[in-house]
Amino acid sequence: FISYLIKNFIIFFEKIGKYFLLVYRSFIVFPSLKKYPNIVLDQMISIGSKSLPIVIITSFFSGMVTSVQGAYQMTSSLIPKWYIGGLVGESVILELAPVITALVMAGRVGATITAEIGTMRVTEQIDAIETLSINPLSYLILPRILAGIVMFPVLIIVADFFGIFGGWLSCVTSLDLNTYQFLKGVKSWFNPWDAVFGLIKAIHFGFAITSIACFYGFYTENGAKGVGVSATSCVVTSCITILVLDYLLAAILL
Repeated sequence: FISYLIKNFIIFFEKIGKYFLLVYRSFIVFPSLKKYPNIVLDQMISIGSKSLPIVIITSFFSGMVTSVQGAYQMTSSLIPKWYIGGLVGESVILELAPVITALVMAGRVGATITAEIGTMRVTEQIDAIETLSINPLSYLILPRILAGIVMFPVLIIVADFFGIFGGWLSCVTSLDLNTYQFLKGVKSWFNPWDAVFGLIKAIHFGFAITSIACFYGFYTENGAKGVGVSATSCVVTSCITILVLDYLLAAILL
């Protein structure tokens, strides 16, 4: 049992080392990215616009749930109901929109990237790219990482809007709270730094999800079975990384 733990401990740190080396080598070839501008644009569309429906749905219902639960907690207290607006606004901007969106995107974007690159690895397409004197890091890895860094803040802004909109809709339709009272709560609790902090989270989450997905895809082994294992490992690792980063960023920046 001890030898098993030691073996997996060593494998864990080997993977961390390979991951950081891959990211480092990818950003070193940044100047060669100008050869493939269309690839970056395609990845921005894939990560950004094609993810809008799932982001809108999850953020909308997250805002609605927050308003209902906030009203439930305040039913037997002397806290004014308009506080629900502030609760919804701060919860969505600080935590719900960035984290829930990132967790959903870890499944949608992370697994997709891992499957794409992993399939190319096991079918030797990456080897074919190298024989054509094309660097696979600048052609496959870096465009996806940059697209994630750019598009995740955009998705978080959309999630913020629809999360607050969902909370407002729930308040005015079922919680006996009018628009003025809801917006009063949102404005009274709002701090511009909170919105900036949410975007900082989005940048870190976008980088983590895309880079982890590229890592697992790039080092996929054992054929089709290996692609499935890599996709699963990517999603699990990304979700854990998101939660750890969420805590660290809050502890450092707040």
